[in-house]
This record gives sequence, structure tokens and C-alpha cells, in this order.
Amino acid sequence: MAMAGLYRRILPSPPAVEFASLEGKQLFLEAIHNGTMENFYRLISYFQTQSEPAYCGLASLSMVLNALAIDPGRKWKGPWRWFDESMLDCCEPLETVKARGISFGKLVCLAHCAGAKVEAFRTNHSTIDEFRKYVMRCSTSDDCHVISSYDRSVLKQTGTGHFSPIGGYHSGNDMALILDVARFKYPPHWVPLKILWDAMNNVDLSTGQRRGFMLISRPHREPGQLYTLSCKHKSWVGIAKYLMDDVPLLLKSEEVKDIQEVLSVVFMSLPSNFGQFIKWVAEVRRREDGDQSLSPEEKARLALKEEVLRQVQETGLFKHVAELLSSANSCCRNLISGHEENLPNIAASVCCQGAQILSGKSASSEMYCCQETCVKSLKANGEKPVTVVSGTVVNGETEEWMDMLVPSSRKNSGCSCGGSINHIGMHPASNDVLTALLLSLPSETWSGIKEVKLLKEINNLVSTKNLPTLLQEEVLHLRRQLQLLKKCQEDRVDEDLGAPLP
Repeated sequence: MAMAGLYRRILPSPPAVEFASLEGKQLFLEAIHNGTMENFYRLISYFQTQSEPAYCGLASLSMVLNALAIDPGRKWKGPWRWFDESMLDCCEPLETVKARGISFGKLVCLAHCAGAKVEAFRTNHSTIDEFRKYVMRCSTSDDCHVISSYDRSVLKQTGTGHFSPIGGYHSGNDMALILDVARFKYPPHWVPLKILWDAMNNVDLSTGQRRGFMLISRPHREPGQLYTLSCKHKSWVGIAKYLMDDVPLLLKSEEVKDIQEVLSVVFMSLPSNFGQFIKWVAEVRRREDGDQSLSPEEKARLALKEEVLRQVQETGLFKHVAELLSSANSCCRNLISGHEENLPNIAASVCCQGAQILSGKSASSEMYCCQETCVKSLKANGEKPVTVVSGTVVNGETEEWMDMLVPSSRKNSGCSCGGSINHIGMHPASNDVLTALLLSLPSETWSGIKEVKLLKEINNLVSTKNLPTLLQEEVLHLRRQLQLLKKCQEDRVDEDLGAPLP
């Protein structure tokens, strides 16, 4: 029987010039000579084909993130940390993207959540001259890349909205090289910058907004070392609304007299499932052949996490939060759950998640069970002890050992198996997680406090200017995530992208 299907498309030329054609090769050589192909080499090293017809945005972003050598901080498959389309789901469920594609605004959200530095512009917030300037800027270096959102029909190609990175620029002919991630459809091609601008200066009917372009670069230091916000659970919508909308109104309506009362107002109505919203990031690995040693990279990442934890615990705000949560008469003691704070229980959950990720299976495909955990302190060559929790994970077919590397705030010695010891205080817990969450709230959150002296005191406690650089970057990353999640909650993520987030 005959099988229906499509094998590629003929590239409409003009306006495009195929990269591999004689003319395309000549443009390439001339652009190299003029120094406007510097970003090409990084991008071509990580050039990928989108794995789904609607994954052009995800493929473009993962390609750029890998070209910038941004560490995702979590493993893809086997022992490898690597950006893949399947990992870009914090702003839009993959099933939704698979069915409908992704909007310009939500791709910007994904880039922020992945830890990149992003500047995004719709065509009505920019000009063709500015676009040309940014293309030239990224084409003459390898530390930033441009992703274009355009309408294919303007280029006489089949289809409508599409994303692809720009891989170079020819100044003499004013042409940009599009590294089309739909490689099954069209090859890389040169297009006149003016026509590409016209293709971007087109309204996306699904959002009512114009398309545009984004500059993505590597931040000074990768954020989200220890804490991150999650929108994988439906509860995040209510929690984001509470933090951004309700807390300022509560503080404005209450007659608070001291810091403890301010915190009580915030925590008293905090949704009980806030633990699904802000999490501390654990490093997980599969232990091979009984090897318990840590690689230099693992030690370095763990040291960073421990430094962030130390800096949080040395803030003045942390002392107030810890005092409130530990008070016998505190109405907020229910924020601490012995089960959730117990390290072996945390490890059992994380090791199961790690086993799923490392096997490449989705969370719903199989049942993973962590039967036993063992908390150990590893010490080698006179170095500082490192806390490692090992777990035996069973998925119904096989059994394997997983390790979770734990940032700790004080030394731990010996081994505790079976989960008989409560390890609160030795790893990230409610008091420091809540402190990080409070620090990430926008400064205007506290403006409704009527007592002038108290307002000044709380502003000093939450000011990012007073924080060490590492913690400051961590907190500002959380704040950007919170702002983006709020936009998602209000369905405004595709608005106001003319400037980068603060």
C-alpha cells in the first residue's frame, strides 16, 4: 500500500538564499571575512531539529542555551546535564505546546526560568535599525544569540508562526542567516533583514500581539543555585496571587507593631501547600559500582549551595523567621511539618524523581518506590564532610542505588539508616526557605505598613542591596520567576515585553 507523507519543501528563492547553494556559500565566506559570523560556530555545534511539529520555540531555546553553555542544574539522561525540549515546561505544559505551539511571551518566560539573561522586543517596541544593531552585536561575538519569531508566509514559505535562531549576518547585502530548526522542512537560509523584519512585524492571532525577537545571553553567574519556584502543580496560581496581591493588602489593613506581627500576618494565611511552590534544589546521581566519591564538579556545586544556605541563615530576616516558627505560642508552627522536614523522607521522594529522570521515563509511566534511605557523611583527604543520602529505588523491574547530595549548614558525622533521626537544621528547611521567599517579594509589598519606624526596619531586612552578591543573585532570580508566574496567572505573559525584567 502507498504511504502518504511529506519529504521536505522547496525553499522559495527569492526571497531566501539556501545556505548550501553557491550564492549561499559566497555570502557565508564574505560574512566570515567581515567578522559577522562569530556566533555561527557555537550555534552550529548545537544545531538541532525540533522533535515535534510545534516545538520550534523549544528547539530554538534549547539550542541557544546549550550554545551558551548554561548548566540546567538537573540531569537529562544517564549522568548528563543537558537542555532538551522535554525539560522546558515551567511556563507551559508540553502537551499544550505539542498541540498549539508556544507564544512569544511564554518562550521569554522559559528562557528566564532556564537561567538565561533575556532582552525581548516586539516589533512595536523596537525598530528595524535597532533589530539590525542587535543582530550585528550577536553576530560579532559568541556570548549572545538572537531568536526570531516570524510569520513564514511573508517569506513565501508554508506555515505561519515560527521560531528559529539567527546564525549570522552579511552586512554588504543586509541579510540574516536563519538556522531553521524545522530541518525536515527547510534548510538553513539567508533572507534580507528587511523582509525578516516584515515577517516579525506581524500579529500573532492567538495572542493579539506582534511577533518580535529576543537576545539571549549567559548571566554573570547561573542563578537558582539552591532555591527555585515551581509551577508544575495547580496550587501555584493561588500562591502567586496570595504573595503578589493579597499580602500587600493584608499588611495595609492590619495595625502591625513589630517584625513578628508582620511575619505572622504573612504566614497566617499562607496556603498550606506553599511547599509545592518554592523548593530547594537537590543534586541527584546514580551510584555506579558502589563508588561513593564525589567529582570535583559535584563538590563545587554543593559548595555553592552551602554558601547560599549559609548566607540566608546569616540574614537578619532569617533570625526573625526562625524565632517565629520556633515559638511555642506561634500560630505559624503548622508551617513546619516533621514529615516534610525529615531528610530521609525528602531523599526518598527525590531519589525516585531522580530515577525517573535518569531513565528518561515520564512521571506517570511507571511507579517508583524508594524502599530504604541511608544518611551518610563522606570525608576524603581531610576535606570538609559532605552529607549524602543514599536510597534503594525499585521500579517494579529493577533495583538501583541513587544518591542525593545535601547542602548542610553544620557538620554531620556517621551514618543513620532507616530514617530514625530528624535532620532539621542540617539541610534547607522551612525557616530558610521562607526567608528566601520573603526576600524575593517585590519591595512595594511592604509599603502599606503604617508605622514609619517599622517600615524602615522591614525595608532594611528585605533590601537586596544589603545582601552578599551570591544571595542577591539568587533572590533576584526568584523575584523574576515570581513576576513571570504572576503574569502567567493573569494571562499577561505576552504583554509588556519591551524591556527586560528588573
